[in-house]
Amino acid sequence: MATVPTIVVVDDDVSVRHSLRELLRAADFRALTFGSAEEYLTHGPSEHVDCLIVDVNLPGMNGVALVQALAAGGSRTPAILITARDDSAALDLIRRAGGIPHLCKPFSDAHLFAAINRMLG
Repeated sequence: MATVPTIVVVDDDVSVRHSLRELLRAADFRALTFGSAEEYLTHGPSEHVDCLIVDVNLPGMNGVALVQALAAGGSRTPAILITARDDSAALDLIRRAGGIPHLCKPFSDAHLFAAINRMLG
């Protein structure tokens, strides 16, 4: 029996978390959501996570810092950054993160699933 991939969404926008959770569950993923980087670090799942979808512009620790902190701690979980801001500051932050794939909101379901499938290999 195949294991259902677990996707974690970290976004401070409740409507984004809700819609992504429902979309991912409809596509047969296990979807967990968190409202901030700190919430994920404190209460995140203790079991294996297959992919992270993380908003760049989170209050407190931003999404890039979260992904980098997880990697520094030994995590090999692939991540996709998402952002509603496609200004030069946000894009520069993503670029400096070193090749983490990103999507600009609003993105299509097809683009999201293509990115997830690339991350899951």
